[in-house]
Amino acid sequence: MIPTEVEDKVKEMNARVNGLESIVEQIGEAVLATTQTIENLGHRIDNLSVQVEEQGKQIQQQGYQILALCNVIETLADNQDDSLKKITGLTQSLNRLMDILEGTEK
Repeated sequence: MIPTEVEDKVKEMNARVNGLESIVEQIGEAVLATTQTIENLGHRIDNLSVQVEEQGKQIQQQGYQILALCNVIETLADNQDDSLKKITGLTQSLNRLMDILEGTEK
């Protein structure tokens, strides 16, 4: 028969082993949960990267459109300036013509 002291030591060792097994199991579960969380975050980051890349392309396209609009506005401004010069010249010609006509009426 096993002495009581030995039985107590064996029970104590079994309790410690059971406690350690429980701790190891909890650590394993935590590692698995952390791994899954990291994988999920990795997928989200990949998705965000794709979205950011697409938005970058859209911003670049909008930049090209803004440049094109600036060129059109510049052309319109130049055309308006030319038209204004022509209208000014026509107005001066009409004024001279009116002066001539008014001079012949007197």
